[in-house]
This record gives sequence, C-alpha cells and structure tokens, in this order.
Amino acid sequence: MNASNCSETLQCGKAKAGHLIFYFCTTNLAQLDLDLCINRRTSVAQFKQLETFVSVASRGSLSAAAAAEGVAPAIIGRRIDALEERLGVKLLVRTTRKITLTFEGSAFLEDCQRILNDLHNAEASVSAGGVKASGHLRITAPAGFGRKHVAPLVPLFIESHPDVTLTLDLSDRVVDLVNEGFDCAIRLGDLPDSSLVSIRLAENRRVVVASPEYLARAGTPTQPEELARHNCLAFGASANVQRGWVFQQDGRATTVKVGGNMECTDGAVLHEWCLGGYGLAWRSWWEVGQEIASGRLVTVLDEFQAPPIGIHAVFPQRKHLPLRVRLFIDHLKNTYGNPAYWRRAEMAQPSTNAGVDITAPA
Repeated sequence: MNASNCSETLQCGKAKAGHLIFYFCTTNLAQLDLDLCINRRTSVAQFKQLETFVSVASRGSLSAAAAAEGVAPAIIGRRIDALEERLGVKLLVRTTRKITLTFEGSAFLEDCQRILNDLHNAEASVSAGGVKASGHLRITAPAGFGRKHVAPLVPLFIESHPDVTLTLDLSDRVVDLVNEGFDCAIRLGDLPDSSLVSIRLAENRRVVVASPEYLARAGTPTQPEELARHNCLAFGASANVQRGWVFQQDGRATTVKVGGNMECTDGAVLHEWCLGGYGLAWRSWWEVGQEIASGRLVTVLDEFQAPPIGIHAVFPQRKHLPLRVRLFIDHLKNTYGNPAYWRRAEMAQPSTNAGVDITAPA
C-alpha cells in the first residue's frame, strides 16, 4: 500500500490547543488485523502438529492416530511432514509395518509430552478451582530408590491431601501400568515404551565406587580398561539386563564388560559388599552419596563418568490426568528439584538395615 491508495498512512497534526492528533488509514488497520489472524492460525497449526506427533508416537501408526482424532491418515501424514520440514530434522522413520522414532524424535517427544502435559495441568488448575484431590492413588517405584526417596515423601503428601489414600508398590520389575491398574510409576534411565507419558523429575549420576580398604589393597584404576584387573561386583545378568558399565570416552558412550567373583540381582547387596571391601561397584549417586560424603566409599574414574540418566514419572496417555496424580508428581518434582533435598540426603546417617519398614505402628 502507498500514499496513492491512502491520502496519508499516518498523519500527525497539531491542534490549536497544542495536542498532537494522529490519523490512521483504515486499510492499514485491516491489513494489521489480517496479519494477526494469519499468525494466530500459524500458531494453532504448529501446536496441532505437536499434538499429532505425540499421538502418532504413542499409538505407533498414522492410522491409529487418525482414527483417534476422526480424520484421514493423509491429514496426519501431512502434519508430520510439515513439522519435520519446519524443524529441519527427521522425527519418524515410517515403513509399511511400523513407525520408529529417530534419536532426535525421541528427545523431541519427551519435550512435547512435557509441554502438552503442562498445558493440560494449567487448564485443570483453572477448571478445578477450589476442588480438592481425592480418591485412591496407586504408585510403583524401584525398590531401592522407592525405599529411600519415594516412601519418605508419602506421609507429607497425605497430610496435605487428607482425602487421598495411597498404595506404594516397591518392585524392580517393569510394571504394566494399564493392565495392573497403576496410576503412575517412578522409573530410572531410558524409557523405551513411548505409549507412556513421561515427566523428568531429576537426574541421576552413576559412579564407580570402592572402599578405601579395597583400593589400598588392589590399587586405584585410572582407565576403564583397567577394570579387567579388578574384582567388579556386577549386577547379575538376565534376559532384561545388559552386563557392563557405561563410561564416556572421546565424547561417546562406551560399555565396558566387567567380571568378578560375586554378582547379585539385588543392588542393596552389591552396596553392602562394596562397603565390606570386596570390590568395585557401579552404583547410583542417590544410593551411595551418603557413604561418599562420610568417606566410607571413594569414587574412581570420575573423568570417564557417563552423562546422567533421568528419573521420570510415567503414566498412561490420558486426556485428563486425575488431580491426585498430578499433585503427587508435582510433589516429587518440587522436592527433587530442590538442591537442599539431595544435600540433606547425602549428609543423613546411613541406615544399618538393608530394608526399611514403612508401615505405620499398630
């Protein structure tokens, strides 16, 4: 648009009283309104692409995502194509039989799930208003981590939400949340099942540790390859566990096979053996931080430490997450997100008991 179409796009004059007077061309205002409308439509389309990507990844196919939304698979395909073109990366590998997430797609999926979940939580907060959480909550967590860092947080949550009851299942097996009726699981490490929504609660480092007595007797390894000359207390191999300790060398993760004269499928036992001076162990920081702080255990090979893994809350894909589940996840996330919590955990006196009785006294 130019001055020939409008006598002045913007005129500024001076009134007798000394005030400035602005004259806007109505055609310019119409163009501005049109631009805003286009931007709004673009934002909605981009958000829809994110929702579609999560739906496809969760359901495993374009047709399943299309059926859930009631549209043609071609529409779902076009949204995914547009999303990948906009980002400049391939998110999904599509074949006639299945859909697989790329490395970039896996990372992007976690972020998208978090964003969509935050939006749903915000909407729920507004719509719920003063509604209190109620009902029964079923939570599952790994035995060792759950005993130390989930069970102690349950009483405070129940005190804050007295209309909620809770069952905590501590088990190292991978629980089927949907078929076994659990609301939420706390899981450490990679999450291969993309049909579950995950929220990252904290990070967990794994370190190689030994007692000072063992290191004085057997020496301190300075390279991962030197573990072959040490007695390594390994987690017992099974069909679901890959033996080996993970390190980072030359900017990439490598798995080093280890061996020793004792192994066990219970991490608490490996912990006790390590404290007893029987060998090296590769343990999570949340498990050995207390002993490291007190000097009962010493870390080795720190410069080769692998990147931290995630501590996640996972739950089945749902349009509306129950308030009690959302509040419990927030309770864990807020606690784990406070650095003071982990400092207190490290400085606490280690328990001499292998297990903890979390049942209330009769």
